[in-house]
Amino acid sequence: MTRTDVLITAQELLTQAMGRTPPRLLDVRWTQLKPDGRDDFARGHLPHALYVDLDTDLADHGQTDPRAGRHPLPSPEQFQTTVRTWGITPETEVVVYDDNSGLGAARAWWLLRWAGLHARVLDGGIDAWVSAGGDLEFGEAAAVDPSTVVITPGSMPVIDADTAESWDGVLLDARAPERFRGETEPLDAVAGHIPGARNAPATENTADGYILSEVDLRERFGDLGALEESVAVYCGSGVTACHNAMVLATLGVGSSLYSASWSGWSSDPGRGIATGS
Repeated sequence: MTRTDVLITAQELLTQAMGRTPPRLLDVRWTQLKPDGRDDFARGHLPHALYVDLDTDLADHGQTDPRAGRHPLPSPEQFQTTVRTWGITPETEVVVYDDNSGLGAARAWWLLRWAGLHARVLDGGIDAWVSAGGDLEFGEAAAVDPSTVVITPGSMPVIDADTAESWDGVLLDARAPERFRGETEPLDAVAGHIPGARNAPATENTADGYILSEVDLRERFGDLGALEESVAVYCGSGVTACHNAMVLATLGVGSSLYSASWSGWSSDPGRGIATGS
C-alpha cells in the first residue's frame, strides 16, 4: 500500500462526492470517554454518510472470554451482515472518517481491509471536510439498500497472545506512555505492558488532526525499528492499535494485529507483565 491507497484528502473527496459513483461514507464518531457518537452524528455529518457504532458494528460483545479483550473482533458472519446493511459491494469505494484524528475510523478501515474490501480514511476527518468547503447534513442517516456482498476475512493478519509473547520482531503498544509504563491504568485491572513491547502512542501519529507527513512517519517508526523488522501492533482493546497499522500501511509496512491487546493479555494470570520504559 501507499499513502494514497490508505488516505484520501478532503479536496479529493469533494470531487468524488460530486461524481456519478460517490463513495460510501461511514462516520465512526467514537472516543473512550464517549463511545456512542450518535448525537454528534445527528448534529452534523457528511452528506449521505452512515453512522457506525464502533462498540456494536466493529466489535463482538457476545464474546464472554475476558482474554478476548474489551473490543473483540466481530466474527466473519457478524461483520458480513453489518457490511451488507451498509450497502457495500466489492466495487464500492468506501471512505471512513471521524472527529478524533482517525482513531475510531482506523478500526473501520482495518476491518474492511481485513474483510477484503477497499477503504480509505479521510485525512483530517470532518473538520477537514468543512475547511475544504464541504456541506454537512443533520439528523439521522438516510436508508440504503442492503447488499449481498461476500467478504473474504483474513485479508489482514491477526495474531494471538502466544504469538505476541514470542514475537520475533517489533511489538508496538499504541497506548499513552504513562499506561505503557504502568504508572496508571484507568480501564484494565492490571497496569503495565507486554514484555518486550515498545511504546508508539497512536496520538503521536497526527498533528492538528492530520496524519504526519511520510518523512515524519518514517523518522518516528524508524526510531522504533519498525521499518526493518516484522511488526505487530496492540493497544488497550484493539482499537487505537489499528491507527498504528493504518499509518504504517501508508509507508508500505505491513503489520499484524493482536486484537485482544492489553485488556485481553492482562486478564490472563499466566502472562508476564512489564513496567517502566
